[in-house]
Amino acid sequence: QLVESGGGLVQAGDSLRLACTASGPPFNNYALGWFRQAPGKERQFVAAVSRNGASKYYADSVKGRFTISRDNAKNTGRLQMSGLKPGDTAVYYCAADQHEVSYTASITASDYDFWGQGTQVTVSS
Repeated sequence: QLVESGGGLVQAGDSLRLACTASGPPFNNYALGWFRQAPGKERQFVAAVSRNGASKYYADSVKGRFTISRDNAKNTGRLQMSGLKPGDTAVYYCAADQHEVSYTASITASDYDFWGQGTQVTVSS
């Protein structure tokens, strides 16, 4: 089970940190991804981190502004978002993938096995 937290309403340029807390099988069995979905749009990849935390991937639209991390000892993943823009407004989901390779992660939503319920991030201009 995955539970996101940390969403909210902020102004453009502000920062937010999202958290994803996992329960169940060992957290380090899974690559972790963050995706987002804005109203009327398809779910979009945001960031992913490999099982061992060594490899990180970002969508071009968030590169340099967002940072993904994980703490396997605490079964927690995080998405630090800075320089937020109105275009970042969406429901943000964390997802876990039983990825076979410990040092890579997928950027494809269909590869992820488990999903959280989502947390709303709204950025006003």
